[in-house]
Amino acid sequence: MKKVRVGIWGVGRAGWGMHRKEIARFPEMLEIAGCCDLIPERMEKMCAEVPGCKAYANIDDMLKADDIDLISVATRSPDHVAHVIKALESGKFVFAEKPIGINYAEVLKLKEASEKHPGKLFCRQNRRLEAAFQHVSEIIASGKLGDVYLIKLSRHAFQRRFDWQSLTSFGGGQLNNWGPHLIDHALQFIKAPLKSVWADLRTVNASGDAEDHVKAILTGENGVIVDIEISGGMALPCPVYAVYGNKGALIAQTEKEFKVKYLDLEKCTPKPAASAETPALDAGFSSSKGMEWIEETIECNPASGVTLNDIYKYVYLAIREGVEFPVKNEEAFEVARVTELIRNAAGQQ
Repeated sequence: MKKVRVGIWGVGRAGWGMHRKEIARFPEMLEIAGCCDLIPERMEKMCAEVPGCKAYANIDDMLKADDIDLISVATRSPDHVAHVIKALESGKFVFAEKPIGINYAEVLKLKEASEKHPGKLFCRQNRRLEAAFQHVSEIIASGKLGDVYLIKLSRHAFQRRFDWQSLTSFGGGQLNNWGPHLIDHALQFIKAPLKSVWADLRTVNASGDAEDHVKAILTGENGVIVDIEISGGMALPCPVYAVYGNKGALIAQTEKEFKVKYLDLEKCTPKPAASAETPALDAGFSSSKGMEWIEETIECNPASGVTLNDIYKYVYLAIREGVEFPVKNEEAFEVARVTELIRNAAGQQ
């Protein structure tokens, strides 16, 4: 088994705290062979932690290194497109951290570069592999809930964010932070072109000028609506998933457990016919007669068994075995396009 040798460009919270750990999960498939960062002490820490890792003060030297196959771009958001294109032009495989670009015009440049280097770019929409997203998708596909018409996706907290990701000048804000994940989920749930986008962005609790509260409603041409909320100003959070169909519903307060309630169709009587007749005085307004329910509490455990921390395994399989990567580049580019539609719908050009 020939390993994929990785060079991490950017030893920050993503490069150090995420990429390093994810690569370490698959030592038989991948290894960190190099790193490059503006802060020497961070490279020293990486090399001390990871045997065989070499520090590169100059990115050009890392891009020329014969013992590196893949460049993982984990620099600051405004640099992603330029750095990914530079890495692609070196001939390396490239793993692009999200957001892949801070505006759609930039992403179109990335798209053009990726077409010049087919098969070289992978976009790190790692929450496509999130266990809860996969399991919710399985429950929807089972038909238990009937025809799903409304899905609510929420990630709430009450926090005072003050780092560079709270500043618009650095591409900060929750639309570029959690946004790519939930927009990707929304588009996968809708499974149709978008008909409309409504949005509201505001700064509620963060120290910087970037939005820490995102509200977006995406409606597909098939009528499916996904309501997205990402907020740093919610002291009492809503469920992370709420799914409503014409036969039942699913609620998940966290990503670990789902409560599902759906009609037991074998025991239900037919739906009563609508009538224009004047009802009896004690008739009420509706009836629950003839409806029998099944209620379940389901522990999150998707059939695939994978989690978002397995994303590098799929990079390896794509590079070494030609297995299709679970996130198509076109899907990542569409997430960027919809991100801009949300910003425009909220009055931010």
